[in-house]
Amino acid sequence: MIVQPNMTDYDKEYKDFKWEVPEHFNFAGEVIDKWAEDKEKLAMLWVDDNGLEIKQTFHDLSVASKKMANVLKEQGIEQGDVVIVVLPRNIEWWVIFTACIRMGALVAPGTTQLTAKDLEFRANKSNASCIITNSEIGTEFDKVEDKCANIKSKIVIEEKKEGWLFFNDAMNAASDQFETAKTKADDNCLVYFTSGTTGFPKMALHAHSYAIGHKVTGKYWLDLKPEDMHWNVSDTGWAKAAWSSYFGPWNQGAAQFIHHTDRFDPKTTLDLLAKHPITTMCGAPTIYRMLVLEDLSQYNFPALRHCVGAGEPLNPEIIDVWKKATDCTIRDGYGQTETVLLCGSFPCIEPRFGSMGKPTPGIQLHVIDEEGKILPPNQEGDIAVKIEPERPVGLFKEYWKEPDRTASAFIDGWYLTGDKAYVDEDGYFWFVGRSDDVILTSGYRIGPFEVESALIEHAAVAESAVVSSPDETRGEVVKAFVILSAQYEASDDLVKELQNHVKTTTAPYKYPRKIEFVKELPKTISGKIRRIELRDAEWGR
Repeated sequence: MIVQPNMTDYDKEYKDFKWEVPEHFNFAGEVIDKWAEDKEKLAMLWVDDNGLEIKQTFHDLSVASKKMANVLKEQGIEQGDVVIVVLPRNIEWWVIFTACIRMGALVAPGTTQLTAKDLEFRANKSNASCIITNSEIGTEFDKVEDKCANIKSKIVIEEKKEGWLFFNDAMNAASDQFETAKTKADDNCLVYFTSGTTGFPKMALHAHSYAIGHKVTGKYWLDLKPEDMHWNVSDTGWAKAAWSSYFGPWNQGAAQFIHHTDRFDPKTTLDLLAKHPITTMCGAPTIYRMLVLEDLSQYNFPALRHCVGAGEPLNPEIIDVWKKATDCTIRDGYGQTETVLLCGSFPCIEPRFGSMGKPTPGIQLHVIDEEGKILPPNQEGDIAVKIEPERPVGLFKEYWKEPDRTASAFIDGWYLTGDKAYVDEDGYFWFVGRSDDVILTSGYRIGPFEVESALIEHAAVAESAVVSSPDETRGEVVKAFVILSAQYEASDDLVKELQNHVKTTTAPYKYPRKIEFVKELPKTISGKIRRIELRDAEWGR
């Protein structure tokens, strides 16, 4: 089935595009409730690994989020308070997300792989008033609750837990009448923790207008329409969920397909894609790499018309195999936790394998030199967003409570992404890599400092340096170079021990998949580790 894309003339759309942002805006009241006027309009088809299927309409979501807003209000949560939400793909995640926006509380999502130490850091860094999670993660939080003085409400889903308010009981007792907060478009709405090169994760703060910014994500890149069903194969803890599991699809009135599972299985994914009327799909390149290893000739995908990938460049062989099996070209997109879609291979432009595509309408994206001058074609430089004279909608407000970090990202009328690229003669962007040492693997963003900090806590580690290393399936993985303490000797058992140590000390996805024991590390005169030397050697540069 051939469907006309939402954008048919890129150059005209880019030239004519104008952002429209009202003084007041609330996504729950003005988007969710608008679609909810049609009480039958599907918002979500939710399935789990046991074959359970649940349909949720926008009306269902609207009513449930009003109840949840009342629950939070009764718990003493007010407009401007931070609510940490750490849940897998339970329907409650979407209800709670919408409720927080509706009442003007700030949502602080987190991955379910967070440890007690991570939860403590996030609760205190954000001065969170409330945490909502499941029993398993709640047990982790119980270990550090006495160190999180600001938390006044703990809510648990699925099963009751001592000392926690049970979601189902609270919802059953709550009124479904709630007046949506009259939030200003530039009021605080959402805070994401994102890893950097040094120190622990920083907080990228977004305004309510962030939802408006994702109109370009949903309309132009995901190419969604009200009759579509979109599947984003992503964890709820990352900004990618805001892009493709929340604002992007629902701005467009598209339904979402949600698979609630605790593991990614390529065969199950392909079975679901073939069984359900999923028209569009978004996944990290790692997911596509795993899918094409299956025998795709055994499947038929009658509804699928459009696929996108983001997180890292996807190799042409994968795109080619997927195209032959589905008749869909996987189109790349580029953006960050701090932004909406900045650049994409939109359906109306010719795809160039390996390219990030062209700048998103409403975004002035360029490659600049160290002096802030736009570079000519084919010269490598920093990817930057022009923020003067008009700041693009959807760009984060600041690194919350860290003015120095914020100042270092906004220089001379530009937002510096920290990524490097070049632009070809036809305006296509080509990703080169990070300008710092952050590792991008399987859709995760990992700061080397966090892994090194975990490693140094083990008695065997005298010193370590963490960099990215190439990997066929994941694009790149975490590799640690370790100098051992005097009484320890290198062994395969010690590698496993250190890996398990990192998994239990910090979020498991951060553990080093490769460990190399060394006698010394390259350093500057002042004694700083030259990670770039190790990284370049790994990549054969």
